[in-house]
Amino acid sequence: MTTEAGSGRVPTQRADARRNVTAILDAATECLRRDAGVSMAEVASSAGVGRVTLYAHFGTRAELVAAVFDRTLERAGDTLDGLDLEPDPVEALTTLVGASWRIVDELRTVLIAAQRELSPERIRSAHEGVMARLGELVRRGQDAGRFRDDLPADWCVTVVLNLVHASVEEVEAGRLRADEAGRYLVATILGALRP
Repeated sequence: MTTEAGSGRVPTQRADARRNVTAILDAATECLRRDAGVSMAEVASSAGVGRVTLYAHFGTRAELVAAVFDRTLERAGDTLDGLDLEPDPVEALTTLVGASWRIVDELRTVLIAAQRELSPERIRSAHEGVMARLGELVRRGQDAGRFRDDLPADWCVTVVLNLVHASVEEVEAGRLRADEAGRYLVATILGALRP
């Protein structure tokens, strides 16, 4: 979106353009949930817009996948904001990992599409909100003596994030059942973080 000449202000997007963007993102999310390799033409058709309209808003497939990925993580953050993470840090971590896995499992093909289209740095930066929440919880657990303190909290967060992503790959490859992955994740993460 371009700024108005010399003003530095972003012009207000027309109502029909906003509706088109919403329809495109909704359709892309649903299409990517079914098939991480869905084409732009299929997304346009599902959204009820022409390819010209789709490309006017998202110039490349990577731009569209990035927008869907960011929106998915924003909605996941809203869901995680509603969790009670105040009790014992171990209970809180169990709750957070379990809820995170349910979200990831539901939208794992969106993550797979993002991993195909976006750089690892871009994917990691999109997780900053989730990582900050997890880091705060790990530090609280370390301070309370519930989690090991011989490793930096940031490293523990990296381990958790990579285990979740590895679980997605294992489920997609058929080596792990989705209904078991959440339980395995919690057990593995608690085993790694407890003193």
